[in-house]
Amino acid sequence: MSIWDRLLYLIGLRPTPGPRTYHFDASESLQVTLSTLSSDEGRPEHDLIPDILVAGLTQYTANERLWNTWESLSQREKDVTALVCLGYTNREIGARLHISRETVKDRLETAFRKFKVNKRNDLRVLMSHWDFSEWERQQ
Repeated sequence: MSIWDRLLYLIGLRPTPGPRTYHFDASESLQVTLSTLSSDEGRPEHDLIPDILVAGLTQYTANERLWNTWESLSQREKDVTALVCLGYTNREIGARLHISRETVKDRLETAFRKFKVNKRNDLRVLMSHWDFSEWERQQ
């Protein structure tokens, strides 16, 4: 039994220290997807549900952390980050924002530190599902 399971049991939120079972009420399309995945993986549906739940929660919390990090940026750091993600060079970003390339570099290094990345491409990959088109339209 994991320490988490034991804690839940001890504080009365888990009735038994035995294995956890999941009840899965899903829409028909989710059920079809689960059945297909089960067939593709060669595993019973009930074995897949905990893994899918963990993956979903991991993705959800990662998105929440990413948003919180974005919110911690100054406006200028957001501008620089967005333009980097759109593929602009430091020179182009400086010209668009009317700041020096050195200032762009400083703001970008701060964003790297906050997002815990080391390269422009890492930042682009991390934020690849975000829409920065609004920065494209700004002059």
